[in-house]
Amino acid sequence: MKNVTIDMKKIKFGKDGLVPVVVQDYESGEVLMLMYANEEAVQKTLSSGFAHYYSRSRKNVYKFGDVLGNYQKLKAMFLDHDSDTILLKVDQAGKADPEQGTFTCFPQQLVGEYNTIGGEMFGRLQRIIGNAKKNPEEGDYTSFLFVRGLDRIAKKVGEEAVELVIASKGDEKKLVVGEAADLLFHVMVLLNSKNVKLSEVCGELCKRNR
Repeated sequence: MKNVTIDMKKIKFGKDGLVPVVVQDYESGEVLMLMYANEEAVQKTLSSGFAHYYSRSRKNVYKFGDVLGNYQKLKAMFLDHDSDTILLKVDQAGKADPEQGTFTCFPQQLVGEYNTIGGEMFGRLQRIIGNAKKNPEEGDYTSFLFVRGLDRIAKKVGEEAVELVIASKGDEKKLVVGEAADLLFHVMVLLNSKNVKLSEVCGELCKRNR
């Protein structure tokens, strides 16, 4: 998405000329970072299709990832109801915090019993599986599946599907949960082996349920 124009008057920049920007992974929904942008940064984001921000320490506009290559491709932009905060949904290549090696700048959970669910969990799983394919490790089960090839992966999907059906015939909920998790995991591996992204599957589901 590039060469897009919007009415900049819709955005309420602060007295310092800046607006906070919440950056979110478009597939998983994970919050990646909180940044700031001035009008120039917003314009460059829209024209180039890649996230640009304003550095309050360096006092300049920059394209995210220019130094380390972890670019953020613009997928969508939203404005909150007060028009003073922007939400960017991006496709991020690399890490949000390369120095710490984390995909998001919010890796530290301070309180709560939060377990990722839904799109966020599948987005994280997709990255883990993709990394196992690119960087196989000895003794890692996911790496083993990719080494064995598509036939082995497809066979496992079939086996896990049958096991889920069998489990569903009983009364033990925990068993159904476990078999469903096994099936979903192997389906994700199969999708990756065919270079199919979860967003493509979700897009197809959306078409069918409009």
